[in-house]
Amino acid sequence: MRPGDYRDESDVRVRSGRGSRPRTKIRPEHLDAEAGMVVTVDRGRWGCALGGDPDRHVTAMRARELGRTPIVVGDEVDIVGDLTGQPDTLARIVRRGPRRTVLRRTADDTDPTERVVVANADQLMIVVALADPPPRTGFVERSLIAAYVGGLTPILCLTKSDLAPPEPFAAQFAGLDLQVVTAGRDDDLDMVVDLLAGKSTVLVGHSGVGKSTMVNRIVPQAHRAVGVVSGVGKGKHTSTQSIALPLHGSGWVVDTPGIRSFGLAHIAPADVMMAFSDLAEAIEECPRGCGHMGAPADPECALDTLTGHAADRVAAARRLLTAMAADPHP
Repeated sequence: MRPGDYRDESDVRVRSGRGSRPRTKIRPEHLDAEAGMVVTVDRGRWGCALGGDPDRHVTAMRARELGRTPIVVGDEVDIVGDLTGQPDTLARIVRRGPRRTVLRRTADDTDPTERVVVANADQLMIVVALADPPPRTGFVERSLIAAYVGGLTPILCLTKSDLAPPEPFAAQFAGLDLQVVTAGRDDDLDMVVDLLAGKSTVLVGHSGVGKSTMVNRIVPQAHRAVGVVSGVGKGKHTSTQSIALPLHGSGWVVDTPGIRSFGLAHIAPADVMMAFSDLAEAIEECPRGCGHMGAPADPECALDTLTGHAADRVAAARRLLTAMAADPHP
């Protein structure tokens, strides 16, 4: 019958519902899932180390119930399915655990989209060449901000120390209690190895600074591609994706692609100050809307009342705030 021919509601056919399977919101609990750590990400496939053991590697896809939940290197996940790790097998990631720390960046300071680079890392090692290409304080300052706000302990690693002395550049970050190490071609890397042992450490740096060369010295089985620096002082991109590499004994080092910019659109000035535990209490006395830069911009900033080493920390932290307002492509 056509709608115009209906005499009353008795003429309307009502579907019984038996013709299709009813939907349910009940999801399996996956009590048999095994814990793992994401070590690689590549086009919708995640490489995972079961139980954090690099010798138990599986490739997994994201389960439908996770939707678009972002999963990055370092994430702790629960995995079900074929866990043999044999060629052409595929497991499923059914849960992503809470993140202890996150290293985030945006493409630039106007981009509202945050990009989580790595999750659950303990340390951020900022790799900078002392020459060829020349070092840039802006990149280091922005990386430090991302580390402090994300909950990572920053380390400054200076390469190519055979071409220039490290002291002048390192002195620019005095007051931040920043650990500084050198990893030049002729330098012993024992101190670097000791800092990495038992930790999950992310390496970031511009292309061409020697990051991959250092990784190959620390993790010989990594075989990271090594490039050269062009004549205009720009590095050649060699690492194309982030990857977590196991260290001898314990710990992981996460090598990331060379970064040309470190946008901080997702970070506010108060976030930076709150990352310094000795300054966080003082800014509670600042007036509403204080940018914590001191006079003349913020004449009533409570940080101006601090003295001694705390005042040095304020000066160093304010340099970071100045870097936030600077060119995001340092």
